[in-house]
Amino acid sequence: MSVSNVSTVASAASAASSKTSAATSASSTVDYNQFLQLLVAELKNQDPTSPTDPTQFMSQLASFSSVEQQVQTNSTLNALLSSQATNLLGEKVTSSDGSVSGTVASLQTNTGGSVTATLTNGGAIVIGPGISVSSQ
Repeated sequence: MSVSNVSTVASAASAASSKTSAATSASSTVDYNQFLQLLVAELKNQDPTSPTDPTQFMSQLASFSSVEQQVQTNSTLNALLSSQATNLLGEKVTSSDGSVSGTVASLQTNTGGSVTATLTNGGAIVIGPGISVSSQ
């Protein structure tokens, strides 16, 4: 594998990580450990007569730092959403369009970070803007 191929792979990994960080699905994104491995491989295998441009290296490092911060922020927000959703257990909720309503029996955090409330009557509501919550 030539140096330019390693550089291209690292750049592609950086771009892919940046584009998909909002989704933060572990199975569909290049995680930051893989990104670091690609960056280290690029540094180890660069041509001594034509080293990597320092500004390009700093740009890739900044991209990595940004992706890492976004992943940590998303994890924190998902944990906060889940902890707040537990306050809905036993409460009566109504969907934004009024078509589904009932008492919350259980909660499930979905892959995308959303929370679905399963109701005692068998219905389900995705917790989000527009739902009504009332005490029993």
